[in-house]
Amino acid sequence: MALFDLIGRRWALRVVWELEQAGEPLTFRELRTRCSEMSSSVLARRLAELDEAQLIGRGSSGYALTPLGRGLVVALQPLLRWSDEWAAVAVRAR
Repeated sequence: MALFDLIGRRWALRVVWELEQAGEPLTFRELRTRCSEMSSSVLARRLAELDEAQLIGRGSSGYALTPLGRGLVVALQPLLRWSDEWAAVAVRAR
């Protein structure tokens, strides 16, 4: 599975974001609460896909980012900064 295909799927980055922000493992129920707009079935599917891609792992206390998942968050930071710049330019152009 290609990385961009996976992280481009609806809600995938949201799951990664919530796990990053929590800073500790989250149970399925805690993730479901944090992602209340997402159905349980989609959440379960995204967790399985992210786990298969080794971006998250599931331990006895819940789901957490793996070292690869934390690396993804770090790698996305320049893109986040660029998107803020892009948004500012796009707003001025309107």
